[in-house]
This record gives sequence, structure tokens and C-alpha cells, in this order.
Amino acid sequence: MMGMMGKVKEMQARMKEVKDNLVHLSAEGESGAGVVKVKVKVNGLKQVITIDIDSSLINTNDKTTLQDLIVAATNKALVTIDELAKEEFRKKTEGLIPNIPGMDLGSMFGM
Repeated sequence: MMGMMGKVKEMQARMKEVKDNLVHLSAEGESGAGVVKVKVKVNGLKQVITIDIDSSLINTNDKTTLQDLIVAATNKALVTIDELAKEEFRKKTEGLIPNIPGMDLGSMFGM
């Protein structure tokens, strides 16, 4: 039982380390299929860092298209950052808890 408590404390320490470092992870999402682009960059805390809009979109009166491109790029960036954060969590906690298929430990710890 004491050994397990030690593992739990170590897991908590590593989880804190991962969460503290999420601000340093970043991912980008693009939309527009390369014709006219919107690029969004987010960090591991799911905060938008930058939005880069192709200048040809700024001069258009098609507000709906621009909104759709921003949403699509942001969603792609958020999916990518989730994958990166889960991988970081997996690397930091490897060997602490047995790998149980189908068990998402990251979501259990708020990742």
C-alpha cells in the first residue's frame, strides 16, 4: 500500500510538471486549402496565441467565409494541441501506472 501511495504522489508531481509545461507547447491549424489561408496558433492551455489571415481575405466583403476559415483553423489547432498534450502526459507518466487498454488517464487528471 505504501508503494502505491508513493506512485500516486509521483504521478501527481509529474502531472503538475506536465500542466506547468503546457504553456510551452504550441500547435497550428490552417484552413483555406492553400488558396487563401487562415492560420491559428494555440498553446497547450488552449489559448489562442496568434491568428494570421491572408491579406486577400481582409479586402473581401464575405464576412461569413472569413469566420468559417477562422473557426476551422482554430478547431484544427485545438485537436492537434490535445494530441500533443496527451503524448506529453504519456511520456511523463510512462512506467508509473500499467497501460490499461481503453483507459484514458489524461482525462482522469484533467488533461
